[in-house]
Amino acid sequence: MAGSRINVPNLITVARIAACPVVFVLALGQSAGVFLAAFIVFVVAAVSDLWDGYLARKHGWITDMGKLLDPLADKLLMAATMVPFYLVSHRPEPIWEIPWWGPMPLWVLLVIFGRELFVTLFRSWAARRGAVISAGPSGKYKAFTQNIFSGALLLWYSFVLHAGRAGWEGSGIWEFWGPLHGGVVGLSLLVALVLTVYSMGVYLVQNRYLFSPGAEAKGAGDS
Repeated sequence: MAGSRINVPNLITVARIAACPVVFVLALGQSAGVFLAAFIVFVVAAVSDLWDGYLARKHGWITDMGKLLDPLADKLLMAATMVPFYLVSHRPEPIWEIPWWGPMPLWVLLVIFGRELFVTLFRSWAARRGAVISAGPSGKYKAFTQNIFSGALLLWYSFVLHAGRAGWEGSGIWEFWGPLHGGVVGLSLLVALVLTVYSMGVYLVQNRYLFSPGAEAKGAGDS
């Protein structure tokens, strides 16, 4: 099913876009319950990305609208967590610092958002040349690791805030789970940054034909 017709996968993608402001507000929370709610909404939104892709491929519901909306939804969901993470991690109390990283460095945001801005502008330029570029594997891996980081950090804040309230510091639960969970948070951000840069390189190489005079529209993709 080609074209721009609205179908079930596209509606799921639109719902994911609608969830982004909710995630953004919740991710600026102050309590364990609010961060847990942010985690749940985020996970549902992130999993919906797999669901709409599966339905589109299974039933042949792949449309040009879906090719454009799906990466847009990914970017908005990423922004709905990364911006709050930067703001929250710069709160004065050490409890808000990101494991391994401390307050999120500004350059991390610049790398992530710079890459997304470049890819969005490039995709728009390609569309004017008749090429609709859909998400490719390296972009999906990048989005997956970003989602792991975002989900892990939302749950981390919920865990740390609850641990402080319940007096878990110094307990066996804290000594085991704290380093393990914190390691997942710190490592997943590092891997996400590496894949952010790598996927942009893949994106340019796969679509280099667009820079050739008289290039045909075919749209090798990434996200």
